[in-house]
Amino acid sequence: MTALSKECSTPRASVRPRTLYQKIVDAHTVKKIDAGTVLLYCDAHFANEYTSPQAFAGVRDRGIPVAVPDAHLCVVDHIIPSEDVTPRVIHDHASLVQAETLEANCRHFGIDAFYGPNDPDQGVEHVLMDEQGLVRPGMDVICGDSHTTTHGALGALGFGIGTSEIEHILATQTLVYRLAGSMKIEIRGELPSTATPKDLALTVLRTISARGALGKVVEYTGEAVTALPMEGRFTLCNLTVEAGARGALIAPDDKALDWVKTHASGLSEEDFEAMADYARTLQSDPDAHWDETVVIDASNVRPMTTWGTSPDQATALDEPIPDPEDFQDPIQREAGKRGLEYQGLEPGRTMAGVPIQHVFIGSCTNARLSDLRAAAAILKGRKVHAGVRAQVMPGSMRVRREAEAEGLDQLFKDAGFEWRKSGCTLCLAMNGDILGDGVRCASTTNRNFEGRQGRGARTHLVSPETAAASAVMGVLTNPNTLGRL
Repeated sequence: MTALSKECSTPRASVRPRTLYQKIVDAHTVKKIDAGTVLLYCDAHFANEYTSPQAFAGVRDRGIPVAVPDAHLCVVDHIIPSEDVTPRVIHDHASLVQAETLEANCRHFGIDAFYGPNDPDQGVEHVLMDEQGLVRPGMDVICGDSHTTTHGALGALGFGIGTSEIEHILATQTLVYRLAGSMKIEIRGELPSTATPKDLALTVLRTISARGALGKVVEYTGEAVTALPMEGRFTLCNLTVEAGARGALIAPDDKALDWVKTHASGLSEEDFEAMADYARTLQSDPDAHWDETVVIDASNVRPMTTWGTSPDQATALDEPIPDPEDFQDPIQREAGKRGLEYQGLEPGRTMAGVPIQHVFIGSCTNARLSDLRAAAAILKGRKVHAGVRAQVMPGSMRVRREAEAEGLDQLFKDAGFEWRKSGCTLCLAMNGDILGDGVRCASTTNRNFEGRQGRGARTHLVSPETAAASAVMGVLTNPNTLGRL
């Protein structure tokens, strides 16, 4: 995939100090359309079976070829069943048509990078892209999925788009792009050993709200961000879209470069050094202008979960649920009241101890190898509580193989978890993995909207560690109260 492995040219010189976001946009601007809009060249586009069919049909109907076939990767992940069977079979007819249509479109337009249901490297697109080493610092990567912000962890500008924009990229490899505002979130201090990147991300959302980064690209800075491992950075950037952000960025450092070097195949030492030299220029200038700056103290982060139906409606497990009547913002007040009503909860009680019936470890947020290791460490020597159904879906088939090589699959199965195959699955309940009305789930996913995991299902977002501890206890549980056997 030659186009996907190309690095961007050096950003254009500018007399004004620039943010990292502005530097990436500058490097990809084909032409300025007006004061707030540019024609943006797109380094890489990733398509799934759910959001791409109409876009491919539009290009086909107009008799237009895909402009740069090597710049596209296509994967079946949204509708694919997760049962541990080989070969994987899509039983639902409409879902099967979607998967077959994506494969046919790849053949028709000469797109070689297709990861179908039985490809050994199939996975959730936002896990697969990075583990294949396809995302590099300074790139812009586009996908018909909102959680494309994940890839900002590598210093790449990732964002989701709609069907008509996908069609434009297929035809021209460019996008009419409306410029975003800028927001810096500085996370100072040290994240406690008792807290996780997921807890940090939920703390950020609680701090700035679901509309706190609306229309902006967020850049994360500070000691706590620098200290995060790459997989923790993916989690943080993944969840940033839940604050309304149009992108999330972390300036590339040695951790990001090591990730690419480890995961990219066919990357010569010369090409790596060129990429590394360019990556070192990808820093916001000291005097760059920010539309907004937020400072968060990482030392205050504790194990978190959500109490309502928006990811920002979050609290520490040992804190009382807030009373929405105390919220000054009328939109947040009404949303909070509705969220509590849907979840069947009352203000004042703590989330620790709330009974659950289901646990799901998976999704593009928390299904990488380190996530599975963390959950397995909690589960070792323990059993899932009676009355709880627990499932783990690795983020990709590669992650699954790596976990099995370490014996993690057996740890999960011995504890009573179902060891399944990769896909979006219960994150959005499109593939047959659906929870029943009233079922309460501790989930490592990114959205707790009404009905997200099934009509009437109640979702509480948690870290892999909290998910594992809750599975054992049968109630939402701070994993630090269990210890290790």
